[in-house]
Amino acid sequence: MTRDNNRWGIAYIYSSYNNTIIHITDITGAETIAKGSGGMIVKAHRLEGSPTAAMGAAKMAAETAKEKGINAIHVKIRAPGGHNGPNSPGPGAQAAVRALSRSGLRIGVIEEITATPTDRCRKKGGKRGRRV
Repeated sequence: MTRDNNRWGIAYIYSSYNNTIIHITDITGAETIAKGSGGMIVKAHRLEGSPTAAMGAAKMAAETAKEKGINAIHVKIRAPGGHNGPNSPGPGAQAAVRALSRSGLRIGVIEEITATPTDRCRKKGGKRGRRV
């Protein structure tokens, strides 16, 4: 039985249409190792959620993680979710995963952890609903 000498971490990717945030922690999820976001890469606010900004943020976070000894990661992708956010990740999620793998990190499990509500806040519209 061979023992692989990988130091594992977890990459949390939060991807909305407005921004992409990459947060790399140790395997327990308790200690932050590296982080990057679309806003740290581009100047214009409208470009923060773009795939280009996500790739830059992922590359920056991966470099920091590799310096600190992480060479393999599990990826957890999250969309805004909740009772009124979109349940699908933004355009930067795919690009961020691709950039992480291209930077030399070994990728283990890719998992989607978007929050789904079990119950909801009361919808607007009043007692008799929206009358058209």
